Amino acid sequence: MTSLIESKITMGVSTISNSSWRYFVNGRIASVINSFSPFYDRVIQLTPKKEESHALLAQIECSEKYIYGQDLEHLKPESATDANLYLMNGNLNYSYDIQLELRILHKIMNRESRIMGVVYNPYISVLFKLAHKFKLIKGNCPDVFLTRASLKAIAKLSDFEIVRTRNCVSFPFRIFGFGVMLDALFRSLPFINVFSAASVYVFRPIKKISERKKISIVIPARNEAGNIENALERIPKLNADVEIIFIEGNSTDTTWNEIQRVQKEWSDRYNILIDQQTGKGKANAVEKGFNIATGDILTILDADLTMPPEKLPYFLDSYLKGHGDFINGSRLIYPMEGAAMRTLNKFGNIFFSKALSFVLQTRLTDSLCGTKLFSSRTYKRFLAWREKFGKHDPFGDYDMIFPACVLCLGVQDVPIRYLDRSYGQTNISRFTDGLRLLKMTLLAFFKIRIK
Repeated sequence: MTSLIESKITMGVSTISNSSWRYFVNGRIASVINSFSPFYDRVIQLTPKKEESHALLAQIECSEKYIYGQDLEHLKPESATDANLYLMNGNLNYSYDIQLELRILHKIMNRESRIMGVVYNPYISVLFKLAHKFKLIKGNCPDVFLTRASLKAIAKLSDFEIVRTRNCVSFPFRIFGFGVMLDALFRSLPFINVFSAASVYVFRPIKKISERKKISIVIPARNEAGNIENALERIPKLNADVEIIFIEGNSTDTTWNEIQRVQKEWSDRYNILIDQQTGKGKANAVEKGFNIATGDILTILDADLTMPPEKLPYFLDSYLKGHGDFINGSRLIYPMEGAAMRTLNKFGNIFFSKALSFVLQTRLTDSLCGTKLFSSRTYKRFLAWREKFGKHDPFGDYDMIFPACVLCLGVQDVPIRYLDRSYGQTNISRFTDGLRLLKMTLLAFFKIRIK
Protein backbone atom coordinates (compact mmCIF):
# COMPACT_ATOMS: atom_id res chain seq x y z
CA MET A 1 0.00 0.00 0.00
CA THR A 2 2.62 2.55 1.04
CA SER A 3 4.65 2.12 -2.16
CA LEU A 4 1.96 3.99 -4.09
CA ILE A 5 1.09 6.59 -1.45
CA GLU A 6 2.31 10.04 -2.36
CA SER A 7 2.64 11.35 1.16
CA LYS A 8 1.58 10.65 4.71
CA ILE A 9 0.08 13.41 6.80
CA THR A 10 -0.69 13.81 10.49
CA MET A 11 -3.52 15.46 12.39
CA GLY A 12 -3.61 19.22 12.11
CA VAL A 13 -1.62 19.55 8.88
CA SER A 14 -3.27 22.02 6.54
CA THR A 15 -2.22 24.82 4.17
CA ILE A 16 -4.81 27.23 5.59
CA SER A 17 -5.21 28.80 9.01
CA ASN A 18 -7.21 26.96 11.67
CA SER A 19 -9.14 30.17 12.26
CA SER A 20 -10.24 30.59 8.64
CA TRP A 21 -13.79 30.14 7.39
CA ARG A 22 -12.80 27.31 5.03
CA TYR A 23 -11.12 25.42 7.86
CA PHE A 24 -14.32 25.69 9.92
CA VAL A 25 -16.47 24.43 7.02
CA ASN A 26 -14.17 21.45 6.46
CA GLY A 27 -14.32 20.78 10.18
CA ARG A 28 -18.09 20.45 10.01
CA ILE A 29 -17.73 17.86 7.23
CA ALA A 30 -15.06 16.05 9.27
CA SER A 31 -17.42 15.91 12.27
CA VAL A 32 -19.75 13.68 10.24
CA ILE A 33 -16.92 11.40 9.11
CA ASN A 34 -15.38 11.17 12.59
CA SER A 35 -18.32 9.15 13.88
CA PHE A 36 -16.90 6.11 12.05
CA SER A 37 -13.40 6.92 10.70
CA PRO A 38 -11.49 6.06 13.94
CA PHE A 39 -12.63 2.45 13.58
CA TYR A 40 -11.01 1.92 10.18
CA ASP A 41 -7.32 1.18 9.57
CA ARG A 42 -6.54 4.25 7.49
CA VAL A 43 -7.99 7.10 5.45
CA ILE A 44 -6.64 7.61 1.93
CA GLN A 45 -7.58 10.76 0.05
CA LEU A 46 -7.72 10.03 -3.67
CA THR A 47 -6.44 12.42 -6.37
CA PRO A 48 -6.99 15.73 -4.58
CA LYS A 49 -7.15 18.87 -6.70
CA LYS A 50 -3.98 20.97 -7.00
CA GLU A 51 -5.50 23.72 -4.89
CA GLU A 52 -6.59 21.27 -2.15
CA SER A 53 -5.77 22.68 1.30
CA HIS A 54 -6.13 19.27 3.05
CA ALA A 55 -8.15 21.01 5.76
CA LEU A 56 -10.68 18.17 5.66
CA LEU A 57 -8.17 15.33 5.84
CA ALA A 58 -6.29 17.11 8.63
CA GLN A 59 -9.44 17.12 10.80
CA ILE A 60 -10.49 13.51 10.13
CA GLU A 61 -9.74 11.20 13.05
CA CYS A 62 -7.87 8.03 12.10
CA SER A 63 -4.64 6.35 13.14
CA GLU A 64 -3.21 6.57 9.60
CA LYS A 65 -3.94 9.12 6.87
CA TYR A 66 -2.50 9.29 3.37
CA ILE A 67 -2.78 11.22 0.14
CA TYR A 68 -2.75 9.34 -3.15
CA GLY A 69 -2.15 11.64 -6.09
CA GLN A 70 -1.71 9.25 -9.03
CA ASP A 71 -4.25 7.82 -11.48
CA LEU A 72 -6.66 5.37 -9.89
CA GLU A 73 -5.59 2.66 -12.35
CA HIS A 74 -2.26 2.38 -10.51
CA LEU A 75 -3.80 1.46 -7.16
CA LYS A 76 -2.84 -2.05 -6.04
CA PRO A 77 -5.37 -4.49 -4.53
CA GLU A 78 -5.78 -4.30 -0.78
CA SER A 79 -4.68 -7.08 1.52
CA ALA A 80 -7.38 -9.37 2.90
CA THR A 81 -7.14 -7.71 6.31
CA ASP A 82 -7.42 -4.06 5.20
CA ALA A 83 -10.31 -1.88 6.28
CA ASN A 84 -9.65 1.38 4.46
CA LEU A 85 -11.65 4.55 3.90
CA TYR A 86 -11.10 6.17 0.51
CA LEU A 87 -11.89 9.88 0.60
CA MET A 88 -13.15 11.59 -2.56
CA ASN A 89 -13.49 15.22 -1.51
CA GLY A 90 -15.57 16.85 -4.23
CA ASN A 91 -14.09 14.56 -6.91
CA LEU A 92 -17.48 13.34 -8.05
CA ASN A 93 -18.58 16.91 -8.79
CA TYR A 94 -15.85 17.17 -11.43
CA SER A 95 -16.01 13.66 -12.91
CA TYR A 96 -17.64 12.88 -16.26
CA ASP A 97 -17.39 9.10 -15.70
CA ILE A 98 -18.14 8.28 -12.08
CA GLN A 99 -19.08 4.73 -12.99
CA LEU A 100 -15.59 4.06 -14.36
CA GLU A 101 -13.91 5.44 -11.24
CA LEU A 102 -16.09 3.34 -8.95
CA ARG A 103 -15.45 0.19 -10.98
CA ILE A 104 -11.70 0.72 -10.75
CA LEU A 105 -11.96 1.06 -6.97
CA HIS A 106 -14.28 -1.94 -6.73
CA LYS A 107 -11.56 -4.17 -8.19
CA ILE A 108 -8.96 -3.29 -5.56
CA MET A 109 -11.24 -3.10 -2.48
CA ASN A 110 -12.25 -5.87 -0.11
CA ARG A 111 -15.57 -6.07 1.74
CA GLU A 112 -14.35 -4.24 4.84
CA SER A 113 -13.33 -1.02 3.05
CA ARG A 114 -15.55 1.91 2.10
CA ILE A 115 -15.53 4.99 -0.14
CA MET A 116 -16.47 8.37 1.36
CA GLY A 117 -17.70 10.84 -1.20
CA VAL A 118 -18.16 14.49 -0.21
CA VAL A 119 -20.73 15.64 -2.76
CA TYR A 120 -22.04 19.18 -3.20
CA ASN A 121 -25.77 19.85 -2.90
CA PRO A 122 -27.35 20.00 -6.40
CA TYR A 123 -30.25 22.14 -5.18
CA ILE A 124 -27.99 25.08 -4.36
CA SER A 125 -25.65 24.78 -7.35
CA VAL A 126 -26.12 28.48 -8.08
CA LEU A 127 -24.52 29.29 -4.71
CA PHE A 128 -21.43 27.29 -5.65
CA LYS A 129 -21.14 29.31 -8.84
CA LEU A 130 -21.36 32.51 -6.82
CA ALA A 131 -18.80 31.19 -4.32
CA HIS A 132 -16.44 30.45 -7.19
CA LYS A 133 -16.96 33.92 -8.62
CA PHE A 134 -16.02 35.53 -5.31
CA LYS A 135 -12.94 33.26 -4.91
CA LEU A 136 -14.39 31.25 -2.03
CA ILE A 137 -13.88 28.12 -4.17
CA LYS A 138 -10.45 27.86 -5.75
CA GLY A 139 -9.73 26.22 -9.07
CA ASN A 140 -12.43 25.23 -11.54
CA CYS A 141 -16.08 25.60 -10.66
CA PRO A 142 -17.84 22.24 -10.08
CA ASP A 143 -20.23 21.45 -12.91
CA VAL A 144 -21.48 17.92 -12.10
CA PHE A 145 -24.29 18.06 -9.54
CA LEU A 146 -25.86 14.76 -8.52
CA THR A 147 -29.13 14.02 -6.78
CA ARG A 148 -29.29 11.13 -4.34
CA ALA A 149 -31.35 9.11 -6.81
CA SER A 150 -28.85 9.56 -9.64
CA LEU A 151 -25.88 8.75 -7.41
CA LYS A 152 -27.64 5.67 -6.07
CA ALA A 153 -28.27 4.47 -9.63
CA ILE A 154 -24.61 4.97 -10.62
CA ALA A 155 -23.49 3.14 -7.48
CA LYS A 156 -25.73 0.19 -8.31
CA LEU A 157 -24.33 -0.02 -11.84
CA SER A 158 -20.84 -0.11 -10.34
CA ASP A 159 -21.64 -2.88 -7.81
CA PHE A 160 -21.74 -0.54 -4.84
CA GLU A 161 -24.45 0.22 -2.31
CA ILE A 162 -24.81 3.61 -0.65
CA VAL A 163 -25.09 2.60 3.00
CA ARG A 164 -24.95 6.00 4.67
CA THR A 165 -25.85 9.54 3.63
CA ARG A 166 -25.38 12.50 5.95
CA ASN A 167 -26.00 16.14 5.17
CA CYS A 168 -23.35 18.53 6.44
CA VAL A 169 -22.57 22.24 6.61
CA SER A 170 -26.12 23.33 7.31
CA PHE A 171 -24.86 26.40 9.18
CA PRO A 172 -21.43 27.46 7.81
CA PHE A 173 -20.55 30.23 10.30
CA ARG A 174 -18.76 30.24 13.66
CA ILE A 175 -20.99 32.90 15.35
CA PHE A 176 -18.83 33.29 18.49
CA GLY A 177 -18.57 29.56 19.08
CA PHE A 178 -22.25 28.74 18.53
CA GLY A 179 -21.75 27.66 14.91
CA VAL A 180 -20.85 24.06 15.76
CA MET A 181 -23.97 23.59 17.88
CA LEU A 182 -26.26 25.25 15.33
CA ASP A 183 -24.81 23.23 12.45
CA ALA A 184 -25.28 19.94 14.35
CA LEU A 185 -28.88 20.92 15.12
CA PHE A 186 -29.83 22.15 11.64
CA ARG A 187 -28.39 19.18 9.78
CA SER A 188 -30.59 16.90 11.93
CA LEU A 189 -33.83 18.76 11.21
CA PRO A 190 -36.02 17.58 8.31
CA PHE A 191 -36.57 20.11 5.49
CA ILE A 192 -33.91 22.48 6.85
CA ASN A 193 -31.10 20.01 6.18
CA VAL A 194 -32.16 19.81 2.53
CA PHE A 195 -30.26 23.08 2.05
CA SER A 196 -26.99 21.80 3.52
CA ALA A 197 -23.97 22.67 1.40
CA ALA A 198 -22.82 19.08 0.98
CA SER A 199 -23.48 15.46 1.86
CA VAL A 200 -21.17 12.63 2.83
CA TYR A 201 -22.03 9.43 0.94
CA VAL A 202 -20.52 6.12 2.03
CA PHE A 203 -20.26 3.41 -0.63
CA ARG A 204 -20.06 -0.27 0.29
CA PRO A 205 -18.59 -2.64 -2.34
CA ILE A 206 -20.93 -5.54 -3.08
CA LYS A 207 -18.72 -8.62 -3.19
CA LYS A 208 -19.62 -12.30 -3.00
CA ILE A 209 -17.63 -14.79 -0.94
CA SER A 210 -16.82 -18.00 -2.79
CA GLU A 211 -14.31 -19.68 -0.45
CA ARG A 212 -15.65 -21.88 2.32
CA LYS A 213 -15.89 -20.15 5.71
CA LYS A 214 -16.35 -21.25 9.30
CA ILE A 215 -19.43 -20.09 11.19
CA SER A 216 -19.76 -19.98 14.98
CA ILE A 217 -23.36 -20.26 16.22
CA VAL A 218 -23.68 -18.90 19.76
CA ILE A 219 -26.70 -20.23 21.67
CA PRO A 220 -27.31 -18.41 24.99
CA ALA A 221 -29.55 -20.55 27.21
CA ARG A 222 -31.23 -19.84 30.52
CA ASN A 223 -33.79 -22.34 31.80
CA GLU A 224 -34.03 -23.96 28.36
CA ALA A 225 -33.27 -27.61 29.20
CA GLY A 226 -36.07 -28.88 26.94
CA ASN A 227 -34.72 -27.03 23.88
CA ILE A 228 -31.00 -27.84 23.94
CA GLU A 229 -31.00 -31.08 21.96
CA ASN A 230 -33.88 -29.85 19.82
CA ALA A 231 -31.70 -26.95 18.68
CA LEU A 232 -29.01 -29.34 17.45
CA GLU A 233 -31.53 -31.56 15.71
CA ARG A 234 -33.05 -28.61 13.83
CA ILE A 235 -29.88 -26.84 12.67
CA PRO A 236 -29.78 -27.59 8.93
CA LYS A 237 -26.80 -28.20 6.68
CA LEU A 238 -24.97 -24.91 6.12
CA ASN A 239 -22.61 -23.84 3.37
CA ALA A 240 -19.79 -23.49 5.91
CA ASP A 241 -17.91 -25.39 8.59
CA VAL A 242 -19.98 -25.18 11.78
CA GLU A 243 -18.98 -24.53 15.38
CA ILE A 244 -21.71 -24.45 18.03
CA ILE A 245 -21.24 -22.62 21.33
CA PHE A 246 -23.66 -23.05 24.23
CA ILE A 247 -23.47 -20.44 26.99
CA GLU A 248 -25.55 -21.32 30.05
CA GLY A 249 -26.85 -18.35 32.01
CA ASN A 250 -27.65 -18.89 35.70
CA SER A 251 -30.41 -21.45 35.08
CA THR A 252 -32.53 -22.91 37.87
CA ASP A 253 -33.38 -26.06 35.89
CA THR A 254 -31.12 -28.74 34.34
CA THR A 255 -29.98 -26.66 31.36
CA TRP A 256 -26.26 -26.96 32.20
CA ASN A 257 -26.47 -30.73 32.67
CA GLU A 258 -28.25 -31.03 29.32
CA ILE A 259 -25.62 -28.91 27.58
CA GLN A 260 -22.85 -31.13 28.99
CA ARG A 261 -24.70 -34.24 27.84
CA VAL A 262 -25.28 -33.14 24.24
CA GLN A 263 -21.67 -31.94 23.91
CA LYS A 264 -20.55 -35.55 24.39
CA GLU A 265 -23.33 -37.26 22.45
CA TRP A 266 -23.18 -34.94 19.43
CA SER A 267 -19.38 -34.66 19.26
CA ASP A 268 -19.28 -36.80 16.08
CA ARG A 269 -21.50 -34.29 14.22
CA TYR A 270 -20.52 -30.88 15.56
CA ASN A 271 -17.62 -29.15 17.25
CA ILE A 272 -19.44 -27.99 20.39
CA LEU A 273 -17.95 -25.55 22.90
CA ILE A 274 -19.68 -24.89 26.21
CA ASP A 275 -19.31 -22.38 29.04
CA GLN A 276 -21.26 -20.69 31.83
CA GLN A 277 -21.61 -16.95 32.10
CA THR A 278 -20.36 -15.22 35.22
CA GLY A 279 -22.39 -12.06 34.66
CA LYS A 280 -26.06 -11.46 33.96
CA GLY A 281 -28.16 -10.82 30.87
CA LYS A 282 -28.16 -12.12 27.32
CA ALA A 283 -25.61 -9.52 26.19
CA ASN A 284 -23.07 -10.92 28.66
CA ALA A 285 -23.75 -14.50 27.51
CA VAL A 286 -23.39 -13.60 23.82
CA GLU A 287 -20.17 -11.68 24.47
CA LYS A 288 -18.73 -14.67 26.32
CA GLY A 289 -19.63 -16.90 23.38
CA PHE A 290 -18.13 -14.56 20.80
CA ASN A 291 -14.92 -14.29 22.81
CA ILE A 292 -14.28 -18.04 22.55
CA ALA A 293 -15.56 -18.40 18.98
CA THR A 294 -13.07 -19.37 16.27
CA GLY A 295 -15.29 -18.87 13.22
CA ASP A 296 -14.86 -16.30 10.44
CA ILE A 297 -18.60 -15.57 10.76
CA LEU A 298 -20.58 -15.13 13.97
CA THR A 299 -24.30 -15.54 14.55
CA ILE A 300 -26.75 -15.95 17.44
CA LEU A 301 -29.54 -18.49 17.88
CA ASP A 302 -31.81 -17.97 20.87
CA ALA A 303 -32.36 -21.22 22.77
CA ASP A 304 -36.12 -20.66 22.90
CA LEU A 305 -36.11 -21.51 19.15
CA THR A 306 -38.78 -18.89 18.38
CA MET A 307 -36.49 -17.99 15.47
CA PRO A 308 -36.54 -21.30 13.56
CA PRO A 309 -33.03 -22.81 13.29
CA GLU A 310 -34.07 -24.02 9.81
CA LYS A 311 -33.81 -20.39 8.63
CA LEU A 312 -30.12 -19.96 9.48
CA PRO A 313 -29.14 -20.67 5.83
CA TYR A 314 -31.10 -17.54 4.82
CA PHE A 315 -28.82 -15.42 7.01
CA LEU A 316 -25.62 -17.08 5.87
CA ASP A 317 -26.52 -17.01 2.16
CA SER A 318 -27.44 -13.32 2.36
CA TYR A 319 -24.03 -12.55 3.85
CA LEU A 320 -22.06 -14.72 1.41
CA LYS A 321 -23.85 -13.17 -1.57
CA GLY A 322 -22.89 -9.68 -0.41
CA HIS A 323 -26.39 -8.41 0.34
CA GLY A 324 -25.07 -6.81 3.50
CA ASP A 325 -22.29 -7.06 6.08
CA PHE A 326 -24.75 -7.07 8.99
CA ILE A 327 -27.61 -9.53 8.52
CA ASN A 328 -30.54 -8.81 10.82
CA GLY A 329 -33.57 -11.00 11.45
CA SER A 330 -37.04 -9.48 11.11
CA ARG A 331 -40.05 -11.00 12.91
CA LEU A 332 -42.51 -8.25 12.02
CA ILE A 333 -43.18 -9.03 8.36
CA TYR A 334 -44.90 -12.43 8.38
CA PRO A 335 -47.85 -13.29 10.67
CA MET A 336 -46.63 -14.79 13.93
CA GLU A 337 -47.53 -18.24 15.18
CA GLY A 338 -50.11 -18.40 17.95
CA ALA A 339 -49.08 -16.46 21.04
CA ALA A 340 -45.46 -15.99 19.96
CA MET A 341 -45.62 -12.29 20.84
CA ARG A 342 -48.18 -10.52 22.98
CA THR A 343 -50.00 -7.59 21.39
CA LEU A 344 -48.38 -4.94 23.59
CA ASN A 345 -44.94 -6.43 22.89
CA LYS A 346 -45.62 -6.32 19.16
CA PHE A 347 -46.56 -2.64 19.26
CA GLY A 348 -43.43 -1.97 21.32
CA ASN A 349 -41.25 -3.76 18.76
CA ILE A 350 -42.79 -1.78 15.92
CA PHE A 351 -42.28 1.48 17.83
CA PHE A 352 -38.61 0.81 18.54
CA SER A 353 -37.87 -0.29 14.96
CA LYS A 354 -39.41 2.95 13.65
CA ALA A 355 -37.68 5.07 16.30
CA LEU A 356 -34.26 3.56 15.61
CA SER A 357 -34.75 3.88 11.86
CA PHE A 358 -35.14 7.62 12.43
CA VAL A 359 -32.32 7.94 14.96
CA LEU A 360 -29.79 5.86 13.00
CA GLN A 361 -31.05 6.98 9.59
CA THR A 362 -31.09 3.34 8.48
CA ARG A 363 -34.24 1.42 7.61
CA LEU A 364 -34.84 -1.31 10.19
CA THR A 365 -37.96 -3.49 10.12
CA ASP A 366 -37.09 -5.15 13.44
CA SER A 367 -34.50 -3.99 15.98
CA LEU A 368 -34.97 -6.74 18.57
CA CYS A 369 -34.81 -10.06 16.72
CA GLY A 370 -32.26 -12.21 18.53
CA THR A 371 -30.57 -13.58 15.42
CA LYS A 372 -27.93 -11.45 13.73
CA LEU A 373 -24.93 -12.44 11.59
CA PHE A 374 -21.64 -10.68 10.77
CA SER A 375 -17.92 -11.38 10.50
CA SER A 376 -15.59 -11.90 13.45
CA ARG A 377 -13.50 -8.97 12.18
CA THR A 378 -16.59 -6.77 12.34
CA TYR A 379 -17.20 -7.87 15.92
CA LYS A 380 -13.74 -6.59 16.93
CA ARG A 381 -14.69 -3.19 15.55
CA PHE A 382 -17.96 -3.35 17.50
CA LEU A 383 -15.93 -3.79 20.68
CA ALA A 384 -13.76 -0.78 19.85
CA TRP A 385 -16.86 1.32 19.13
CA ARG A 386 -18.46 0.28 22.44
CA GLU A 387 -15.38 1.45 24.33
CA LYS A 388 -16.22 4.94 23.09
CA PHE A 389 -20.02 4.82 23.23
CA GLY A 390 -20.45 2.65 26.34
CA LYS A 391 -22.35 -0.58 27.05
CA HIS A 392 -25.95 0.07 27.96
CA ASP A 393 -28.03 -2.81 26.58
CA PRO A 394 -28.56 -5.94 28.76
CA PHE A 395 -29.89 -7.83 25.72
CA GLY A 396 -27.10 -6.86 23.33
CA ASP A 397 -29.27 -6.10 20.29
CA TYR A 398 -28.64 -2.36 20.35
CA ASP A 399 -24.96 -2.90 21.16
CA MET A 400 -24.72 -4.53 17.72
CA ILE A 401 -27.26 -2.53 15.71
CA PHE A 402 -25.89 0.88 16.72
CA PRO A 403 -22.31 0.27 15.51
CA ALA A 404 -23.55 -1.68 12.47
CA CYS A 405 -25.33 1.45 11.26
CA VAL A 406 -22.75 4.00 12.39
CA LEU A 407 -19.80 2.06 10.92
CA CYS A 408 -21.56 1.82 7.56
CA LEU A 409 -21.74 -1.98 7.37
CA GLY A 410 -24.86 -2.20 5.24
CA VAL A 411 -27.81 -3.76 7.09
CA GLN A 412 -29.85 -6.45 5.36
CA ASP A 413 -33.08 -7.62 7.02
CA VAL A 414 -34.05 -11.28 6.64
CA PRO A 415 -37.77 -11.93 7.29
CA ILE A 416 -38.62 -14.98 9.37
CA ARG A 417 -41.86 -16.27 10.86
CA TYR A 418 -41.73 -15.90 14.63
CA LEU A 419 -42.80 -19.11 16.36
CA ASP A 420 -44.45 -19.77 19.69
CA ARG A 421 -42.41 -21.32 22.48
CA SER A 422 -42.62 -25.09 22.84
CA TYR A 423 -40.81 -25.13 26.19
CA GLY A 424 -40.23 -22.74 29.09
CA GLN A 425 -41.20 -19.12 29.69
CA THR A 426 -39.89 -15.80 28.44
CA ASN A 427 -37.14 -14.09 30.43
CA ILE A 428 -38.27 -10.63 29.29
CA SER A 429 -40.05 -8.07 31.50
CA ARG A 430 -42.22 -5.93 29.22
CA PHE A 431 -42.28 -2.66 31.13
CA THR A 432 -38.91 -2.68 32.87
CA ASP A 433 -37.04 -3.76 29.76
CA GLY A 434 -39.13 -1.45 27.58
CA LEU A 435 -38.01 1.54 29.66
CA ARG A 436 -34.39 0.44 29.28
CA LEU A 437 -34.77 0.30 25.50
CA LEU A 438 -36.43 3.72 25.46
CA LYS A 439 -33.52 5.14 27.46
CA MET A 440 -31.05 3.68 24.96
CA THR A 441 -33.02 5.08 22.02
CA LEU A 442 -32.92 8.57 23.54
CA LEU A 443 -29.23 8.16 24.28
CA ALA A 444 -28.60 7.26 20.64
CA PHE A 445 -30.57 10.31 19.50
CA PHE A 446 -28.31 12.68 21.41
CA LYS A 447 -24.99 10.81 20.99
CA ILE A 448 -25.43 9.66 17.37
CA ARG A 449 -28.19 11.54 15.52
CA ILE A 450 -27.48 15.14 16.52
CA LYS A 451 -23.86 14.91 17.67
